[in-house]
Amino acid sequence: MEFGKVLHGGDYNPEQWLDCPEVLQEDIELMKKARVNCVTLGVFSWAVLEPSEGEYRLGWLEEIIDRLYENGIYTVLATPTGGMPHWLTSRYPETMQVREDGGRNLPGRRHNFCYTSVKMREKTRQIDQKLAQMAGKHPGILMWHISNEMGGNFSDSACHCEQCQQAFREWLRERYGTLEALNKAWWTVFWSHVYTDWEQIHSPVPRGECLLHGLNLDWHRFVTHQMTDFLKWEIASVREYSALPATSNFMFFFKPLDYFKMQKELDVVSWDSYPAWHKRKDEVPVAVKAAAYHSMMRSMKKAPFMLMESVPSMVNWRENNPLKRPGMHMLSSMQAVAHGSNTVQYFQWRKGRGAFEKFHGAVLDHKNGENTRTFRDVAGVGERLEKLDTLIRQSCNQPKAAMIFDWENWWALEDSTGPRLDMDYQKVFLQHYRAFWEAGIDVDIISMDEELEGYRLVTAPLNYLYKKGYAKKVEQYVKNGGIYITTYWSGIVDETDLCFTGEHPLRKALGIRQEEIDAPSEEFSNCVVYQGKEYPAGRFCEVVYAETAKAAAVYEKDFYKGMPAISENHYGEGTVCYLAAEFGQELLNAFYGECLKQAGLENPLAAKLPYGVTVSERKGETNLIFLQNYNEKTVEVEGSGSYKEADTGREWQGRIEMEPFECKVLVKK
Repeated sequence: MEFGKVLHGGDYNPEQWLDCPEVLQEDIELMKKARVNCVTLGVFSWAVLEPSEGEYRLGWLEEIIDRLYENGIYTVLATPTGGMPHWLTSRYPETMQVREDGGRNLPGRRHNFCYTSVKMREKTRQIDQKLAQMAGKHPGILMWHISNEMGGNFSDSACHCEQCQQAFREWLRERYGTLEALNKAWWTVFWSHVYTDWEQIHSPVPRGECLLHGLNLDWHRFVTHQMTDFLKWEIASVREYSALPATSNFMFFFKPLDYFKMQKELDVVSWDSYPAWHKRKDEVPVAVKAAAYHSMMRSMKKAPFMLMESVPSMVNWRENNPLKRPGMHMLSSMQAVAHGSNTVQYFQWRKGRGAFEKFHGAVLDHKNGENTRTFRDVAGVGERLEKLDTLIRQSCNQPKAAMIFDWENWWALEDSTGPRLDMDYQKVFLQHYRAFWEAGIDVDIISMDEELEGYRLVTAPLNYLYKKGYAKKVEQYVKNGGIYITTYWSGIVDETDLCFTGEHPLRKALGIRQEEIDAPSEEFSNCVVYQGKEYPAGRFCEVVYAETAKAAAVYEKDFYKGMPAISENHYGEGTVCYLAAEFGQELLNAFYGECLKQAGLENPLAAKLPYGVTVSERKGETNLIFLQNYNEKTVEVEGSGSYKEADTGREWQGRIEMEPFECKVLVKK
């Protein structure tokens, strides 16, 4: 999505200050000083836009959009469904969610709406269309921001009301056709819970049926389907009067909703990034997690994304809420750009005086105007983005390696009762991602539905569930010369969470036969020797037999001593590697280092990077290399070749010095 400039700004809530015109005037003056060129309006404005049912007051909003536009500041206009006004919940209680226990929520908080409710959709359409009629004729509005962090309030994002139950049954009927097919897919003969009527089916709840894994998995799918349908409803509502592109802001590894499905309805992907910087002295784990999600957002459309929210100082909702240390705001902002963002935006512009987020970080605090470190940091980011604007907009990351992360696999894996009860898909995925991050290799993060061709290397850690057609796709990818890596507890169940029988769907490509998986306690810990060095094997040790595969490492202890722990199998023109055990970061780094060599992949500096330093590259007419230091100390990077800093013109030959929490944007000479 091309806006003609890299966007810098964030959420603006002038409705909180309508009785203070001097504040609104100061805001515009300071926005220009901070190089803010775009703000998001209307996110939680429903009660001001429609103070009572059918009474619309949009004049104040249009006037502010006009004033901003006159000063060179564009607007991302939000639909206000994230916060429901009290007149709505009071008159139409059926618009509020019903909990797992059957009780209906009381008014308040955010996203307290039933996404199936006919009345909620009717009221949503009415307010959205009023906004669209205004927006359709305004040159200062760039795009639609649909709702806000959809589903991000109550624990499972799900409504269990009767309307949703009926919609769930209809969704199941369309998916399976017959009860016979559903009972077979869910294995309902277990405990004699065979369904004989569609009306017997209920969402999984703690005091009802919740141990049928197929039911649980389909309920997750349905919740995503229904929330996506509500998203489509909102987009269709505004599109009747406005053809502007639409986005909706996603969140960090948000388990309840499959973002790979939802993003298909959006013109551009955006997300809200709130890493827990300075929780510990070592910033690398946090940097890795943030980088992974930036990569995922870019990968969804293989195009630049939007950093819709970030915080310029501190949040207010964690146990510890440290201030960003000097340099970290610039570094974390440029991290997003390094991974493909064409925007840096904040929550929020000015701190509110009351309620839950009055102490949440903002560009402007309660008292000091522009005379703060935070304001100067934000202005610095704005100035740097202006200098790099054209180079950023003409480039994007183009990785040759990919990782499989799939929501349906996540849901099924962590619902499984065994081999341990504390399976953590996200944690294991990030360990594997970190091996690429430390090597300075960009990756795409894709679901099992995506094509694999074009990547030299694909890895799928803890790929427990195989969707229909996935195994054939992997086989063909490897036959054509790809390198495919997967791990223990992969290829165990099909897409209805039924165990495969006979053999592993990729048995020939893997060149091994799975038999058992050991989940030992610490007293029975094992180890392997890989490339002459001993490494511990963790809480999972799968017992596999080599058929055509060769062992790159074997277990050193217990009754399965000598059996393959890491195997490699040549298949067609490609290679499949299998990690049969859980390994720590040190071995994963060594293992992926060898795989990257085999794939002919190296970081753009062709350098061994110091700890806490990584590099990303945006390719275009001019390739931009983002060298990032997440250490609170100066480091040196020994690169090869000559480089120039794209924004300062400073030149480097070979050795590059990095200040604490610094990001350099380099162009190879």
